[in-house]
Amino acid sequence: MILSKRPDIERFLKDPGNARAAVIYGRDRGIVGERGDQLARRIAPNPDDPFDCAILTEGDLDEAGRLEGELTAISMMGGRRLIRLRVDGKAGPEKAAAEALTAHVDGQFNPDAFFLIEAGELRKDSALRKAAEKANACAAIPCYEDEPGDIARLVRETLARDKVGLDSQALDLFVQRLPKERGVARQEIERLALFIGPGSGRTAAPADLEAFLGVEPEASLQDAATDAFGGRAGPAQASLRRAAAEGEGGPAAVRALGMHLGKLRRTLTLSANGASLQEAAKASGVFWKNEREFLRQARAWTLPHLDHIQPEILNADRACKQTGSPDALIAERLALTIAGRARRLGL
Repeated sequence: MILSKRPDIERFLKDPGNARAAVIYGRDRGIVGERGDQLARRIAPNPDDPFDCAILTEGDLDEAGRLEGELTAISMMGGRRLIRLRVDGKAGPEKAAAEALTAHVDGQFNPDAFFLIEAGELRKDSALRKAAEKANACAAIPCYEDEPGDIARLVRETLARDKVGLDSQALDLFVQRLPKERGVARQEIERLALFIGPGSGRTAAPADLEAFLGVEPEASLQDAATDAFGGRAGPAQASLRRAAAEGEGGPAAVRALGMHLGKLRRTLTLSANGASLQEAAKASGVFWKNEREFLRQARAWTLPHLDHIQPEILNADRACKQTGSPDALIAERLALTIAGRARRLGL
């Protein structure tokens, strides 16, 4: 059962009914994760409870019978049991997940268990995608990159929960500057709400956003991100340490790296849809002074390579926000990792 229209997807996420499984997949892992979280909360009141929920990764599929055992197990507290599996696109784990999915929707395991699979982009010939689309008791939910209208709606709805907002011009400006990756974009929106003042009832204008957005293209964090994705480990590390001396912490550094990745992703997506790289870079908000270097990077990086970096950025962001974490070192390690990947791409 394929659900591709937004109203149908939202209805299912709110009420999966008698469905036994769902496969949520797409290049934007932020959207996949958000929808997975939303559905998990409907299935299990506490998705982190190990007695009612099992969270598995591809590595767990190497353990013979592990997945089947989790799908067969009965909840100790009664009610539906949630089995949540995350796969990253490798043929072997995808095939194993597809076989288990087919068996589960056919009633071979615990009928009260809900099998939730989250995956990256699945091609039309993917065994997992075919199994999900074929099964009546399973929802196949593709996740596509947000259009500007989707981002604008996300901004309005998220800010409204904190009783703040943007006027039309400020909204257009903010949406243009946001990275297209859902997870990173949501972090920026939440940060904006704090900047405006939660509960204040304020509606910010473009002038109010100047301090928040920043307009200086030579800022240390932007330099660090450009250097990292350009394969220059030493300069990237130096820029991060200069930013730290200027008062910028690890979370801001990780955010800058995420925003640069978002611009590369947006540029490559637009280019794949027919735009020239230069046109795509301008549409992604690349400052004209940085255009030459950015285009050099866009010719080397690919969307699959960016997909492998994105989880590391999100993990670093979470790690930086933990109490007592060495956030500056976490950001530096991330920048060096990215620079190493860039060097292997020929940058």
